[in-house]
Amino acid sequence: MHSNILIYTALFVFGAVAGRLSSVCINCIPKEESAQILSGLLGIGRSETGENEGRIQTLILEAVMGLAYMFIVFVNGKSAVSILYCLMLFALITLSVIDFLTYEIPFGFNVLIFALGIVRLCIDYTNWKTYLIGFPAVSLFLYLLLVISKGRAIGGGDVKLMAACGLLIGWKLIILAFLLGCVTGVVIHTIRMRVQKEEGMLAMGPYLSAGVIIAALWGEKMISWYMGFYQLS
Repeated sequence: MHSNILIYTALFVFGAVAGRLSSVCINCIPKEESAQILSGLLGIGRSETGENEGRIQTLILEAVMGLAYMFIVFVNGKSAVSILYCLMLFALITLSVIDFLTYEIPFGFNVLIFALGIVRLCIDYTNWKTYLIGFPAVSLFLYLLLVISKGRAIGGGDVKLMAACGLLIGWKLIILAFLLGCVTGVVIHTIRMRVQKEEGMLAMGPYLSAGVIIAALWGEKMISWYMGFYQLS
């Protein structure tokens, strides 16, 4: 009991730190102020006005990330994979907000997720085919779409994102993640266009990221539930 309390407390603390880093990245990277990230983490070199403007955002991200880290371990168990998913969540949330604001996914976050995929491949090396096939399972299709549409239908960052995530979660889950992301994106963006009079341009990063998170945590159960219909018939 006491060990669980310590573990989840530590998870919340690490998540809160990740949330603070996420907030700093969101503020600095779009402005090409990457050199200021350390200063942002330490809370120095900012005006009082700038600090007040970012305080609420930082607190929200700290709380969300801290609770999310606890939730991931609660759902997925105490394992190395859960740690990888926590790090993946940091990257996905941060790049999603940046993509939503700028319509660009910073390459560094895709590199981070790719590195996590390499670690996953080494940990679960007996199922190496699952992860290697996951790398091109969706990204190859998106790359062809990128070439054919000359960048009008999909962005290069989305292609790299699905490649890196596919290496991390495997081909079955990345296909499910892509489908979930597409459906979520179409529904939410359609509502935004009608209610908020948003333009037709769509940042897919947030929706693809949501699909990846859902698939990573519940994808196996969702696939088993779906395949159960064929077994009954």
